[in-house]
This record gives sequence, structure tokens and C-alpha cells, in this order.
Amino acid sequence: MDLDPKTDLTFTRRLPVPPALVWECWTTPEHIKHFFVPKPHSVAACEIDLRVGGRFNTSFDVDGQRMQNNGVYLEIIDSKKLVFTDFFSEGWKPAADPFMTAIIELQDDGEGGTIYTATARHRSEDSKSKHEAMGFFDGWGTVVDQLIDYAKSL
Repeated sequence: MDLDPKTDLTFTRRLPVPPALVWECWTTPEHIKHFFVPKPHSVAACEIDLRVGGRFNTSFDVDGQRMQNNGVYLEIIDSKKLVFTDFFSEGWKPAADPFMTAIIELQDDGEGGTIYTATARHRSEDSKSKHEAMGFFDGWGTVVDQLIDYAKSL
């Protein structure tokens, strides 16, 4: 994948859990609720229709406010890659104010763990800068830490 430093944010980490378990966590609504937003915020609801064009809808509780995020899957490679976006909602309905496209890539590290890459692609430099200022690296890093802790508990 060709990354554009003007519009893309990305990081890679090695996770001490197998790719199949990371995949299960990312593709099961009940699991998503345990790691997808940094605590003390929470996922109030999650709907997944795991197919290209299928919904990936989440509802977050952030500082007492409910935030709804509706999106769709653009690419699914079983146990290896998830691409989802809020540029569209189910039925390919365009969003009024989309934020990003997320790409989650999983690779077996050969030692029972996962090489995990998360990328956020934005439509503009301004949108990317806002996401970075919101704490992309800290926030998504915290999500990965929560994912590891949760996955180890399964």
C-alpha cells in the first residue's frame, strides 16, 4: 500500500496474541465493546455485517455524550485484513461529513503472535492533522493495549 504522509496515519506493533484471536475480536460485536475506544469511554452498541458493503456501526459513550458512527466494510480478507469507512453507510449511502477509512492488517509473526498494522486514511491534510491532534497514536495505541488485555482473557 502506498501511504501518503499528507493524509495517512499508521503504526505497526507486535501483539502477543495469535492473528485468529485478533481477527475474532475485530469481527465480533460483543468483543468490539471491550476494546474499541480508550477507557473510560465505552462502546454502547456495535452492529457488524461482515461482508463488503455490510455495516460496521458503533455507538460510543464519550464523557456522557452518545456518538453514533455508521460505516461499511470495503475489503475483507479473512484473518488478514479489514478495511472499513464512515464515508458510506449501509446501502452505499454517502455520509454528510465523513472522517476516515481504517485499515487493520494482521500477519502471523511466526512465534504465536501478530504483526498488527493500523492505518487511518483521510480525505484531506486538514482532516489528518485534526485526527493526529485528537491523539491518533495515543488513542489507537491504547485501543491495541486494551485489545491485547481483552484477547488474553478469552
